[in-house]
Amino acid sequence: MPKIELARVSGDFGFVATDENGHSIQMDSSPESGGQDFGVRPMQVLLMGLAGCSAIDVIAILKKQRQEVKDYKMVVNGEREKGKEPSLWQNIDVEFHLYGDIDEDKAAKAVELSMGKYCSVSATLEKAGANIKWKVFVHAAENEGVDFI
Repeated sequence: MPKIELARVSGDFGFVATDENGHSIQMDSSPESGGQDFGVRPMQVLLMGLAGCSAIDVIAILKKQRQEVKDYKMVVNGEREKGKEPSLWQNIDVEFHLYGDIDEDKAAKAVELSMGKYCSVSATLEKAGANIKWKVFVHAAENEGVDFI
């Protein structure tokens, strides 16, 4: 069973969560609710998990199909429920940007398999009521390295 340890390290709400292999992330509350912008908000970690989970799936599927993925980017936008506690993710829009000599149909199928079958984070969010939509963009390799942030 995976183990996560969490320690407060900055102000009231600045935490570092570490897994059993020593990998860690910083989390904090928003400044409006007493945080110091020390790290990612815990609800944003869920969106990051969705991106990471699906990225691993998509690249693994395309490698099996002998597609050469030169670069890979994702943009995830989420909207939470208004006026509710807890405020769950209601709508999530995901953009998949794949760079290289990649068949567009294979890319679309790989994303469909990930989001609809393999990605445990996607399934978890959907079971919690999130509506997840996605778009797939295949770009020529010469456009790789585009910065989205």
